[in-house]
Amino acid sequence: MKYARREFYKAVSIDPTVPDLLEKAEKEGIETAWHRYLAQQPQCGFGLLGTCCRNCNLGPCRIDPFGYGPKRGVCGATADTIVARNLDRMIAAGAAAHSDHARDIVDVFESVAEGKNPYYKIADEKKLISIAKALGIKTEERKINAIAKDVLNVARMEFGKPGEEPLAFLMAYAPKKRISLWKKLGILPRAIDREVTELMHRTHIGVDADPLSLIAQGLRCALADGWSGSLMATQFSDVLFGTPKPIKFVANLGVLRENTVNIICHGHNPVLSMKIAEAVRSKEMQDLAKSVGADGITLAGMCCTGNEMLMRLGIPIAGNFLQQELAIITGAVEAVVVDYQCIMPALADVAACYHTKLITTEPKAHIPGAVHIEFDKEKADEKAKEIVKTAIENFPRRVKEKVNIPKEKMEAWAGFSVEAIVEALGGTLDPLIGALRDGTIKGIVGIVGCNNVKVKQDFSHVTLARRLIEKDILIVGTGCWAIAAAKNGLLRPEAAKEAGPGLRKICEALKIPPCLHMGSCVDNSRILIALSALSEATGLDISELPAAGSAPEWMSEKAVSIGTYFVASGVFTHLGTIPPVLGSQEVVKILIEEAEGLVGGKFYVEPDPEKAANTIFEHIMEKRKRLHWAL
Repeated sequence: MKYARREFYKAVSIDPTVPDLLEKAEKEGIETAWHRYLAQQPQCGFGLLGTCCRNCNLGPCRIDPFGYGPKRGVCGATADTIVARNLDRMIAAGAAAHSDHARDIVDVFESVAEGKNPYYKIADEKKLISIAKALGIKTEERKINAIAKDVLNVARMEFGKPGEEPLAFLMAYAPKKRISLWKKLGILPRAIDREVTELMHRTHIGVDADPLSLIAQGLRCALADGWSGSLMATQFSDVLFGTPKPIKFVANLGVLRENTVNIICHGHNPVLSMKIAEAVRSKEMQDLAKSVGADGITLAGMCCTGNEMLMRLGIPIAGNFLQQELAIITGAVEAVVVDYQCIMPALADVAACYHTKLITTEPKAHIPGAVHIEFDKEKADEKAKEIVKTAIENFPRRVKEKVNIPKEKMEAWAGFSVEAIVEALGGTLDPLIGALRDGTIKGIVGIVGCNNVKVKQDFSHVTLARRLIEKDILIVGTGCWAIAAAKNGLLRPEAAKEAGPGLRKICEALKIPPCLHMGSCVDNSRILIALSALSEATGLDISELPAAGSAPEWMSEKAVSIGTYFVASGVFTHLGTIPPVLGSQEVVKILIEEAEGLVGGKFYVEPDPEKAANTIFEHIMEKRKRLHWAL
């Protein structure tokens, strides 16, 4: 393969496990995402600018924003219309992905609430009662199953209820000032499915052509995701599997072991991965592993389903998005068990070059070349054991000469749910608010999002976090950022030494890291709830708080929805990779300027994490000045 060699491999990531495994991949004739990215160069300029339209069969149409080609599509759509429509379709897909995830969690909760599923249970009754109270459901002197059924009835209606009634979970958890603003602007969401459907309808040929109108519906759809879809996925996962509390885990590919059956769970849905964890820990499966010559079983996570397992069970995590192929290239993985989202179809091709089995489990996510064992919540234990058994029986096929497990791994702490943070503060947000007012902590920034081959893996995640904690800014975050932070030592209490004097003082007193792992990417709703709680406690709108958000290495459509619901919630939101909108000056102006005057938040795009950190800090200090808080 004619690819760049060692120097290129060193340049693509700050993770020391990457260069050796990429070199191993090349020697063994394996291509990875980085190799395929090189093969795609140069990428389509029209696509990068967002000015290519394929929404009907009159096209595809493309608009040259520099004026050398057509100025309109065949139907007459301008670059402004095309860019806005394309952006909206990304928002719709992202909102659909997170909210369909929520639907799957609610389906399991339904089977539990109705007493039809013995394989799952209500693990956190206190959390269920708190949800019921937020929704205005009576809880006193009632059995937990009766409460569960009432909560379930509300949750069911979030997806497709008729009429103009707003989303119940949004009304329960969003700040009153925000709700009033969204209503005034006409973007208060109704049913989740309705908002996704309407957004797709508006982007159809011959419907909405006004960029401002299109983006307004994009905001509405994203809000339905953040304040209901993603929020329900988080809340009901806590009810079924437990609300996370601080827990220690280990991160990076060094968690794999040469003498054990190695299984990786990859994807996003804890309904499967938590059952795999139970099966792996059973005596039956451990004994079966020993019968084929292994010392036992090592289960590790990848991406967000890994975050779900580690923050509740302390199960190690092998890596984030761009390490999924590398895990197989170690030659030491018996099975990669996947559900959905962020799973590369190329995993099947990589697995075919080793003994690894790629096992797909979801009816909505088939991959050619994979083994499909469809997971069934009605047979959860049986299916989980079948999957684990398949991995165990594959152990004797491992080729020892192909095994190369990196040594790198790092201890870290996760499990900082809103409940855990409030408990650490003594049961109230007052100490945090006091620290913000007196300047001990200058502000709070949520860092979230993916890896992207267009930038150096983990570099922006880690650099941005380090520069901000140096300035006494508390970091909370989720998803692949959290895994990057874990691998680089930022999720250890000892990392407080890298923080500014105020933040260090707080962290050392509470024995917590300066960067708090709040969960998987749907758990960005935890950040929303935290902002809402601060808003209500201080009497300030979210847009007035010294806070910001960032997705330094984002790549997925889910991230577009996430960024949009943060902006619509009043948050200054940084993007580190450039979205496909530069082909429309009007859309860019709406996103980075005009949005702030409407919803209080706006996007800020800056690939350089050092510059981004300075701008975010300046934004936070400007908020402090307006509040007359200590500088």
